[in-house]
Amino acid sequence: MNLSELRPAAGSKHSDNFRKGRGHGSGNGKTAGKGHKGQKARSGAPRPGFEGGQMPLYRRLPKRGFTNRNSKDIVGINVDVLNRFDDNAVVTIDTLIETGIVKNPKDGVKILGNGELTKKLEVKVNAFSASAVEKIEALGGKAEVI
Repeated sequence: MNLSELRPAAGSKHSDNFRKGRGHGSGNGKTAGKGHKGQKARSGAPRPGFEGGQMPLYRRLPKRGFTNRNSKDIVGINVDVLNRFDDNAVVTIDTLIETGIVKNPKDGVKILGNGELTKKLEVKVNAFSASAVEKIEALGGKAEVI
């Protein structure tokens, strides 16, 4: 027996799509799973996060900082990572995702100049640092901004 083979006993699991409050014979009549009396048994129960009039947690905590609406989340990749590709290969954001170098490109990909490049490549991404362009073009490659 493996953990992946464990299953609940046959007939022990019930689906959630039964009709509540439809008589004793349904197995969920009378109070319809709400118990007896109390605030949660009645209609208009409080919203999630309501603490009975006590100052709720989301209002007790201080506000910090702000989020700039215009900021972009750009993924940086160093030039030495591009050595995984073959000579004369065309490197795009899609090929970076396929090889697993980038998982989520977010707002764009920028090539940075850290490390050494040993292959001639044609690189097409959103941005380059000056030193990255220098290293790519020194080997006869192309750095193209898309």
